[in-house]
Amino acid sequence: MAEIYDLVIIGGGPAGLTAYLYAARARLNTLLIEKLAPGGQVLVTDFVENYPGFPEGLPGWELMEKFTAHVKKLGFNQKTGEVVALTLEGETKKIKLAGGEELAARAVIIATGASPNKLGVPGEEELTGKGVSYCATCDGPFFRDQVVAVVGGGNTAVQEAIFLTKFARKVYLIHRRDQLRAQKILQERAFANPKIEFIWNTVVTEILGREKVEGVRLKNRKTGEETELSVDGVFIFIGIRPQSDFVKDLLKLDEKGFIITDCEMRTEIPGLFAAGDVRAKACRQIITAAGDGATAAYMAEHYLAQK
Repeated sequence: MAEIYDLVIIGGGPAGLTAYLYAARARLNTLLIEKLAPGGQVLVTDFVENYPGFPEGLPGWELMEKFTAHVKKLGFNQKTGEVVALTLEGETKKIKLAGGEELAARAVIIATGASPNKLGVPGEEELTGKGVSYCATCDGPFFRDQVVAVVGGGNTAVQEAIFLTKFARKVYLIHRRDQLRAQKILQERAFANPKIEFIWNTVVTEILGREKVEGVRLKNRKTGEETELSVDGVFIFIGIRPQSDFVKDLLKLDEKGFIITDCEMRTEIPGLFAAGDVRAKACRQIITAAGDGATAAYMAEHYLAQK
């Protein structure tokens, strides 16, 4: 652990990549740690049509490919690994990776993002990968001419339900309320799609099947009536949980586990910043994550200049 970096960025999604871009332009000695591939959750987003500058829209992986190519022009110092602990030694931040490797930095930006919530019902864990999925882009093609259910009512659920109609012959969208939370333009597309059928005021209480998904058990929240619905796959999109466990004893988190910062991405610990979906905030979009990353890097540069 001889080298102490100026800045370590944990996470390589839109926030982390943008932070690296700004840090590299500031000529900071920077390392980005990503446990998978640069791009984060956007890599499995079917289509992005609300990122400025791309009026025709483009696949999520392609947008992240452009982010990464931009960063590589400035020299991309990246390490693949999972951060399991972040501690302080004076003003130095110590980062421990799975496997035991330790790194040190004068400043750290946490941009670890968030992962999908689970229903927590019988059959979900046992049938994950056997018909239960949290990624339509990844698994949709396996359900060609089959019947699937989508659980959720937000932007992701509705967008992925529309995407699944490219493959499935029928898509049930199951929502616990009587109206969707998704953007109106997505709602209009879903309501106009003849392959999508809506099941309102209903929750999934069990996912049925042995070797693979065979159906779901449903309960109407208003009447209490319980029914079974035969489906070949279940796609779950009911929100996200932050990847913040490794700092839960170090930083202030909100009731859902998101890291609390000020508007300039600063946590209560000097030199420790958070950006993107892992941060407590109202809007979680690619463009807001990128903005967070730029702000965090800018503030990290100023923090380091004062030392």
